[in-house]
Amino acid sequence: MTSTPSHAAWLNLLRRLHFYIGLFVGPFIFVAALTGTLYVATPQLENMLYHDALHGASTGERQPLAEQVAVAEQVTGGHLRLHAVRPGLEQGETTRVMFADPSLIASENRAIFIDPVTLAVKGDMTVYGTSGILPFRQVIDYAHRSLLLGDPGRLYSELAASWMWVAALGGIVLWFFTRPRRRINNRFQNTRRVHVTLGWILLAGMLLFSATGLTWSQWAGGNVDKMRAAFGWMTPQVNTQLRGEAPAADPHAEHHGHHADMAMPASDDVVRFDEVLMAAQMAGINATKLEIRPPRDANSAWTVTEIDRAWPTQVDAVAVDPATMSVTDRTRFEDFPLMAKLTRWGVDFHMGVLFGLPNQLLLIAFGLALCVMIVMGYRMWWMRRPAQASASPVHTLVQTWLALPVAGRVLVSVMALLLALALPVLGVSLVLFLVVDVIRWRKASRRVQALS
Repeated sequence: MTSTPSHAAWLNLLRRLHFYIGLFVGPFIFVAALTGTLYVATPQLENMLYHDALHGASTGERQPLAEQVAVAEQVTGGHLRLHAVRPGLEQGETTRVMFADPSLIASENRAIFIDPVTLAVKGDMTVYGTSGILPFRQVIDYAHRSLLLGDPGRLYSELAASWMWVAALGGIVLWFFTRPRRRINNRFQNTRRVHVTLGWILLAGMLLFSATGLTWSQWAGGNVDKMRAAFGWMTPQVNTQLRGEAPAADPHAEHHGHHADMAMPASDDVVRFDEVLMAAQMAGINATKLEIRPPRDANSAWTVTEIDRAWPTQVDAVAVDPATMSVTDRTRFEDFPLMAKLTRWGVDFHMGVLFGLPNQLLLIAFGLALCVMIVMGYRMWWMRRPAQASASPVHTLVQTWLALPVAGRVLVSVMALLLALALPVLGVSLVLFLVVDVIRWRKASRRVQALS
C-alpha cells in the first residue's frame, strides 16, 4: 500500500466517516427532523381539535377547586390515585384533574377536564408529561421519540442525536479543506453548494438539538446527568420532606412530569386544594399556569409549581405544610445555576414553546431545511456513485485510519473510545460501521481478483 500524505489521510478518514453517517444515520436524522417539525407545527391544531375540553364558560364565578376535584373523582369512580390538579385560573379555561391510571405508561395520566364555573365535565382523555400534550400530538411525540415502538425505538432518536453533531462539524471541516477555489457550475457542484450552505445555516441548530436530544436519551442521558451532577448543574428541587433531609436535585427535572410515588390524599384532604393554592399565591407563586400535587405520605408537603415555559420562564415552586398552611421550602428560577437555566431554556426551545409562535416558525424552517440538506447529500452520492463496487482501500474506514501517522491513529482511537463511553449508541454504531466496511471491501476485493 502506497503511503498517503498526512493531510490527505485525515481528509480521507473524515470524508469516509461523513459519508457513512449520511448513508446509515441520515434516514434517522431525516425522520427525527420531520416528526419534530410536525410536533412543533401542530399545537394550534391540537387546540382546535380539543377546543371543547380546553375551554369552558367565559363568564361567571369559579367554583372551589375542592368541588371541581370531587366532580372529577365521580367520573373516575374514585378508584384512581389523584396525581395533580392544574387549575383553570384564566377566564374560559378548564381545570385539569389528573389521575394515575395503571393501564397507562410512564408519564401518562388520565385527565378529567372540568369547567370551573359550571362544574360540567368537558373532557376525559390521556395527557402526557409536564407539557400536558393531548392525544393527537402525543402520537407525533412518540413517533419523534421512538417511532411508536416504545423504549426499544428510542435507540433511533439517540442514534440521530449522537451522530448529528459529528456530521455537522465534520461537514464544515471537509468544506473548508476541499472547497473549489473558483466557482464551478455543474449539477454536482450546485447540489454540493446547496448542501454546504444549508449546513452552515443550520450548524448552531444541529449542535443544540444534538445536545438537548441527548439529555432525553436512554443511554447517553445517564452520562449527561452524571456530568451535570459532578459540576453542580442539576436543577434544584423543592424539599417536600416536613422532617428530615432535602432530596437531591433532580437531573431529569427539565423533561419529566411523572411521579409514581404520589399518594392520593384522603377525601377530607381534598378541600385543602383551595387553601394550598392560596398559600402558594401569597408566597409569590403568580403564574397562571400551575400544578398542585398532594403529598405522598403524612410526612410530606403539598407542592405548587409554576409550569409556564414561555419567556420569561416561570417554573418557581413551593412546598406547603398541610397542618399550618405555611411554606416550608421553595425554589426560584432566578436562583438556578446558569447551566440549569440554559438546559431549561434549551429543552423548551427544542419543544418550540420558549418564544411562542416565533419559536415554532423558526423550528419549522429548521426542520424542513434539515430534511432538504439530507436529500441533497443523497443526491450528491447518487451522482458520484461508482458504477460497480470498488476495492480501493481509500473507500474503507479501516484503511483510511491505517494511512494516518502513528500519533494520528492513537489520537483517533482514544477519541473514539472516549466518545463510545460517553455516547454508547454512537460507539456501538461505529463498530457496526467498521464491520460493514470491512465486509464490503473484502467482497469487492474478491470480485476484482476474480475478474483479473
